[in-house]
Amino acid sequence: MFAPALAAAAPSFEPVGFLRDGVRRYARLVCDLTVYGRVLLDLAVGSAIAEAYLTAPVRDERAFPAYAQFCEHTVRQYHFLVGREEFGGLGVRVRVVDEDPYPNAEAMAEDVRHRRLRVWASAATANPHPYLSDVENDMFRAVHDAFGHAASGRGFDAHGEEAAWLRHSVMYPPLARQALTTEIRGQTCALVFRRGDGFPQQKAALLPRRFSDRRTVLVDRAAG
Repeated sequence: MFAPALAAAAPSFEPVGFLRDGVRRYARLVCDLTVYGRVLLDLAVGSAIAEAYLTAPVRDERAFPAYAQFCEHTVRQYHFLVGREEFGGLGVRVRVVDEDPYPNAEAMAEDVRHRRLRVWASAATANPHPYLSDVENDMFRAVHDAFGHAASGRGFDAHGEEAAWLRHSVMYPPLARQALTTEIRGQTCALVFRRGDGFPQQKAALLPRRFSDRRTVLVDRAAG
């Protein structure tokens, strides 16, 4: 397995307050971690995740119960995100577009501060998901950008994706979190640690359960 020297983490930005509070409300958190700005992708863990993802089947029926629960919670989160504020939603207007809409996560978060979010259409990326429909995948892209990146103040680089996985994972129960791990940790690490260009093929399979454990995330204690 190719093990690159990871670039330094992109600077964090101020999390979007109403999304940060929305994560807490949705997940019913009494207290919350404050480490998201210090999360790094661990080389050893990332390389192992990449190996597991790249050797996993494209479509594994044993993963379908996890993906069914993942879809259920993703759709629920999407309706929470776009729902009217007077009825308990967050009032974000989501628009699906045919091109990558943002140069970086900070630009995306700034748009979301005004209750707007654009999402790159799954149908436009020519990398279909073996389980999720394009509509479900678009919903997931929206909620992950909002509740993973904008709510944590972290970017789209490898370290930022690790932090966004950690942030977003509190909104999924353990079984669905395994599918989230494939979607975020698996795809990110496969992209970073494999040789070659281009986004890895999307898969509907589960990685070893230990990679869904939030305790495997590296936190830079010196940065605190």
